Amino acid sequence: MFEHRSQPLLPRHKFASRVLRYGAVASAILAVSLLFGMAGYRYFAGIGWTDAFYNASMILTGMGPGLDIDHLSQERQDPVRIFAGLYALYSGVVFLVASGLMLSPLLHRFFHIMHLDIKD
Repeated sequence: MFEHRSQPLLPRHKFASRVLRYGAVASAILAVSLLFGMAGYRYFAGIGWTDAFYNASMILTGMGPGLDIDHLSQERQDPVRIFAGLYALYSGVVFLVASGLMLSPLLHRFFHIMHLDIKD
């Protein structure tokens, strides 16, 4: 996957390609997670796609829920709260995974540079 410390440093164009590839995977994970949250809010809360996007993106980014569910009946509030809680837990893990994916090429390059033998 990554080059060994005994191998030379990856050229910049290949490194940029690696960063873009890992960023694309992280973005895809975030997009699928956002769609999952939007579908859940649409199904459980019965709200429109715009409000579902707003609420799912707020939880996915760690800002907290944006939906005020007090106007819903008690039978609808409980499933929405359970979904929001589970989605928030899931979003925390997704945030860590996406951050790790995006930072791993940069950290690997930094540590690889630190281990290169400097020749006089």
